[in-house]
Amino acid sequence: MVEGFLVVDKAGGMTSHDVVARVRRVTGVKKVGHAGTLDPMATGVVVVAIGRVTRLIRFVQELPKEYVGVGRFGVATDTLDADGAILEQEPMDITAADIEAVVPRFVGRIEQLPPMVSALKVGGERLYEIARRGETVEREARMVDVYELEMTDFAPGPYPEVSFRVVCGKGTYVRSLVDDIARALGGRAHLIALRRLRVGSLGLDRAVPVDHLDAWEDHLLTPAEALSDLPQVTVDEAVARGVAHGAKFGTGPVADIPEDVPVAVLDETGRLIAVYRRSGRQSRPEVVLA
Repeated sequence: MVEGFLVVDKAGGMTSHDVVARVRRVTGVKKVGHAGTLDPMATGVVVVAIGRVTRLIRFVQELPKEYVGVGRFGVATDTLDADGAILEQEPMDITAADIEAVVPRFVGRIEQLPPMVSALKVGGERLYEIARRGETVEREARMVDVYELEMTDFAPGPYPEVSFRVVCGKGTYVRSLVDDIARALGGRAHLIALRRLRVGSLGLDRAVPVDHLDAWEDHLLTPAEALSDLPQVTVDEAVARGVAHGAKFGTGPVADIPEDVPVAVLDETGRLIAVYRRSGRQSRPEVVLA
């Protein structure tokens, strides 16, 4: 039974679902899912789970993501990226110093309005499906985490191009972030390039290009490797038997874990057998693989 994780380097023009479909085809496994959408225009890391370990996807989704990209200032599109139609175009007389001055406002826990062209559901329907009909609906701003944000290059001109690097949490729209920075300077902007470098510690150094997926077996990660960013505890054979049966623990190594965070439980061979979470004095299983 094939199971594990692949870090795929997605090409531009593909959806994340296209990547999943290709993994299904080359592995022959139907149960495949991805741990976080990457827009069609963007390239880079898409983490794919194969087989029963799709139940672990949510733990990967929670990890920070790192991107590099380029925004064109002075031009707004309906998708906030280069795939969209131009809505507004007005030259922006700004400098690198202007960008540097406003960037700190967008680091930390910030409020962000999701773009209309996104996979977020409103009233049970994807926003992009509503947008395709030419409609706009009210969206609630959400709190997102931006851990790091820096400008790495500035190309001046009537429509300046700003290169950047960002590390952010789940649910952050980099497209919106760039446009919000432009709005803070009195204009609009959209993404003309975006590349995801990593999800947690699962980076491009471990990725297989999407066009080389025929060699997927050489790149398959174990569940323990894919969840290596989580706190981990190794248990002996006796405790592992209890973990495999979904036992709750009030004492011992599984109980002595950080509170209210998912913890990977490994057996003595280093195999992931479960993910547990401690609440108060008791640890309970969230996912059991064994």
